Amino acid sequence: MRVLVTGGSGFVGQRLCEQLIEQGHDVQVVSRRPHQVRDRLPSGCDIRDSAQAFIESPPDALINLAGESIAGKRWSDEQKAKLINSRVATTEQLVVLCEQLQANGQPLPKVMVSGSAMGYYGDQGKRVVTEETKPNDEFAHRLCKQWEAAAQPIEAMGVRLAIVRTGLVLDAGGGSLQKMLPPFKLGLGGRFGSGEQFMPWIHRDDLVAAILFLVNQETLTGAFNGSAPHPVTNATFTKTLAKQLNRPAIFPVPAFVLKAGLGEMSRLLLTGADMRPARLEAAGFTFQYPTLDKALDAILRD
Repeated sequence: MRVLVTGGSGFVGQRLCEQLIEQGHDVQVVSRRPHQVRDRLPSGCDIRDSAQAFIESPPDALINLAGESIAGKRWSDEQKAKLINSRVATTEQLVVLCEQLQANGQPLPKVMVSGSAMGYYGDQGKRVVTEETKPNDEFAHRLCKQWEAAAQPIEAMGVRLAIVRTGLVLDAGGGSLQKMLPPFKLGLGGRFGSGEQFMPWIHRDDLVAAILFLVNQETLTGAFNGSAPHPVTNATFTKTLAKQLNRPAIFPVPAFVLKAGLGEMSRLLLTGADMRPARLEAAGFTFQYPTLDKALDAILRD
């Protein structure tokens, strides 16, 4: 199968491309800087600067993971626009590719798996959150809503669409854990605010497996929560990580400090959702790392 991936040089995308190559697929990667990302990707990936550059070799599947890091900078109005545009513009580019293929009489992809995030639901307090839960209207929700909406036109062309609302992605060498480990290794880690907010998480290998599951299961459409079946509160996450590292976790960061330092972006750390992968599990997907203990043990052991 020929698979086109956006965001292929990112933390999840790199592992996904490795898996696709190992499984014998032809991998096409869209990157604004093809030469700069070459060393991050397996040999055999065809890297070009736009989706339209692949018009002569139409993909069988699209996997859309591109987007500016949501925690990279303080959320100014300019940064909010950049966060939205980086996701929406890339998604629209894939829709345009399909429109061009259709106009040329070329074969269309059979499926598109497109990214979204747990932020779709906004702050949900302590209630259990499934794909049916009504979202709380705030910036993170509006960002994800626009991102998901940008992919919707592809369905009218007969392309199956699955959306993955991802939790915190955990693995060595990047993602959320890379930022957390240094203070925790020094015994300086601690909960954020009250610690009662939920942190939906997923091991990177399980997320990649879930994406490939959605590509291959021909009846699956709509939104799927990309998180492990046992989310934890921030306080539990903190204690579990500290225990794995044999370090104390006695330095909580007060909410007012985070709000002062990060502004509105502090909501990423101080609010959350008890998000469950109801639709993935109902479809028969099995998690290799269902609990945080098991995931962190595998990550930190290596």
